[in-house]
Amino acid sequence: MALLRARALYAFQSENPGEISLREHEVLSLCSDQEIEGWLEGVNSRGDRGLFPASYVQLIRAAEPPAPLPGPAPARYANLPTGGLEPAAAPPASTFHPQQQLPPPAAEPFQLPPPPVSSGYPFPYGGGGGGSAYQPSQGSDDDWDDDWDDSSTVADEPGVLGCSYADYENAGTGGPAAGRSRRSTRSDLSLSSRGSQPGGPLHHHHPPAVGAAKSSATVSRNLNRFSTFVKSGGEAFVLGEASGFVRDGDKLCVVLGPHGPEWQENPYPFQCSIEDPTKQTKFKGMKSYIAYKLVPSHTGQQVHRRYKHFDWLYGRLAEKFPVISVPHLPEKQATGRFEEDFISKRRKGLAWWMDHMCSHPVLAQCDAFQHFLTCPSTDEKAWKQGKRKAEKDEMVGANFFLTISVPGGHPTSLDLQEVESQVDVFKSFTKKMDESTIHLNQTVNEFARKQVTGFKKEYQKVGHSFRGLSQAFEMDQQPFSVGLNQAIAFTGEAYDAIGELFADQPRRDLDPVVDLLALYQGHLANFPDIIHVQKGALTKVKESKRHVEEGKMEAQKADGIQDRCNIISFATLAEIHHFHKIRVRDFKSQMQHFLQQQILFFQKVTQKLEEALHKYDSV
Repeated sequence: MALLRARALYAFQSENPGEISLREHEVLSLCSDQEIEGWLEGVNSRGDRGLFPASYVQLIRAAEPPAPLPGPAPARYANLPTGGLEPAAAPPASTFHPQQQLPPPAAEPFQLPPPPVSSGYPFPYGGGGGGSAYQPSQGSDDDWDDDWDDSSTVADEPGVLGCSYADYENAGTGGPAAGRSRRSTRSDLSLSSRGSQPGGPLHHHHPPAVGAAKSSATVSRNLNRFSTFVKSGGEAFVLGEASGFVRDGDKLCVVLGPHGPEWQENPYPFQCSIEDPTKQTKFKGMKSYIAYKLVPSHTGQQVHRRYKHFDWLYGRLAEKFPVISVPHLPEKQATGRFEEDFISKRRKGLAWWMDHMCSHPVLAQCDAFQHFLTCPSTDEKAWKQGKRKAEKDEMVGANFFLTISVPGGHPTSLDLQEVESQVDVFKSFTKKMDESTIHLNQTVNEFARKQVTGFKKEYQKVGHSFRGLSQAFEMDQQPFSVGLNQAIAFTGEAYDAIGELFADQPRRDLDPVVDLLALYQGHLANFPDIIHVQKGALTKVKESKRHVEEGKMEAQKADGIQDRCNIISFATLAEIHHFHKIRVRDFKSQMQHFLQQQILFFQKVTQKLEEALHKYDSV
């Protein structure tokens, strides 16, 4: 029986769990010479076992060595779990190591053909949370059980709500820690109905034709079909598989500003207030819920929405916009939903959420968001029609990227190395910002707890002691000591009042800071997936350029891949610019508010102390 070896013709960098990296001219031992959708399994010279592209290696037929290695041969694909691809483990002792001495090859090596491009893989690799589906509100928090809400026309998939930034490096790889809250996208949509819709000129995008004169080499698909890059439709778009009609009204324009690409501003900006949360009932009082009054400035017409309506909207937007950071909603709560403190806190969180929605040039003009803001609360038929339209939106997945319009109409003005550098800098920035916001949030919450309990208690203990001294002095019964006794008693009351001021102060200055940090922690949890989409596109460009240099791909086809990668890069840089712009606005305003409230607080404390001081003037 011949031992199976292969020599690496090109270097290969693993991108997903279960893959191994190759060095040029490296000798590998194979578990089998049978390909799995264009991939082989083997062990590299560093002892790592996993999958690698078959077209990157050249098989070497070798005779069996004189002394066979002890132990049973490893089972083929033994390291591939059924629920997801785990990082490659070290090979068992019986596995043939490529650094051992081998006899010369018994046959001339032959070149494997390039791996075929397929839409799937025989194993569900990385089955986890990367780019996971957004899970709408369920259970006790605003059930979907009234006449406004019929069965959804889009199947909902279970998922997770964001991720901590400690899992940043795993985002989008399909691991359990991956974290942007998104629905599974549809990249194989039927667009036949799009052309019949009125509302502006249509632009038909076709996948580019692939010529076979140069070579049959193609850019390989990601092995992990659960990664954010794949599920968002980014891979299908970059490989030229998206096609559809795009109306002028659906275009998302990126323009070149003084600091680089940015979203074109909304020509009709507006704001929307969230006021008067009221408890309402239905089913003759059997079901209760909280409704919030929304008043958009561009219509002036108030509408009422429940939390579940916000939740539905968030799910639609997270599905539609894979390279836009859709702000997270305030957290759900299973119990105490009708308590005044919880309702007030949720309203403030929704107000921040609404402000970010209205401030985003793309999200503010989205049809689903406008339907949410303008559909009359009493028109059930209109609400259902708009809801179905949003759920049947065809410009999602790979087709979403067709709607992005770049400066000059041609996406070749970006330096990919410069883009990669900017994205890496932003990645480091967001990681550091996430760490600092978590630390600040913990510090502020601890400080607020001390003010509400510790400081109040300590000041009131001081006040109680002063009053005790006053009561002792009153036993003197001397007329000339009455003024002093009253002044000391007033001092004790002043310290009681100061303790109450400390307990009341966090809701005026610290709580708004916590609300802002919570909103930005949601944004920071979104960006790993956004960056993963851009990085995935850039990887495809590098692979196509390598094929061109080796004469395996036409330059025209590689240029098309680069143009589509540039479209994703333009959108990513525009979103990064918007994030920084809105961040500066928010933190400037919030820090000003915090310091103003601190000044007012200490002025009140000073006033109490001055009033107590003046009581001694008449003693």
